[in-house]
Amino acid sequence: MLRWFRAVLPKEERFFELFARHARTVVQGAEALQGVLRGGEETSVYCERVNQLESDADTITREVLTAVRRTFITPFDRVDIKNLITAMDDAIDQMEQTAKAVVLFEVRSFEPPMREIGSLLVDCANLVGKALPLLAKIGDNVPTLMAISEELTKLEGRVDDLHDIGLKELYLKHRHANTMDYIVGAEIYDHLEKVADRFDDVANEINSIVIEQV
Repeated sequence: MLRWFRAVLPKEERFFELFARHARTVVQGAEALQGVLRGGEETSVYCERVNQLESDADTITREVLTAVRRTFITPFDRVDIKNLITAMDDAIDQMEQTAKAVVLFEVRSFEPPMREIGSLLVDCANLVGKALPLLAKIGDNVPTLMAISEELTKLEGRVDDLHDIGLKELYLKHRHANTMDYIVGAEIYDHLEKVADRFDDVANEINSIVIEQV
């Protein structure tokens, strides 16, 4: 009876499939956001792409949370699984918030530091995508996982620097001109910084899982 019960429950390996799907969606979301930050006539198209990918990520997140409840044996602590997928989902949620701000304020051109942040966010997403499969065999991949986490934190720090540089440039550019342009630009910078913060949260969750499993 117990064997049959285990057979009908989701398998442990399914978590890594779901993690991989979510990570691919996050990468695609970051690439779409980078497209937004290029500006021009395609801005709204890329914004819609970000919105759709965020919805796709939400669906995968719900699948993970459902699997946590139904799975007899999980690959690592249930709370860690929940925290990891939530941190990943928060990253793409914040991408969507950025895209919504762009649509709301009808922005079609972006400052160079914004575009550079967009490139760094793609790097962050790719690092997450590289890290997640390694969690299936944590013991064999501790150095790599720790290195990825450290790199994510460094990228978040670089985004913070660009955020500050960008705000300063905005102030100097608009202090004798249109105050609203500064406010809109600052809003977009803040959203972009929060995306990087959420990737740093993912790094922290990965670190937590590694520490508990080794």
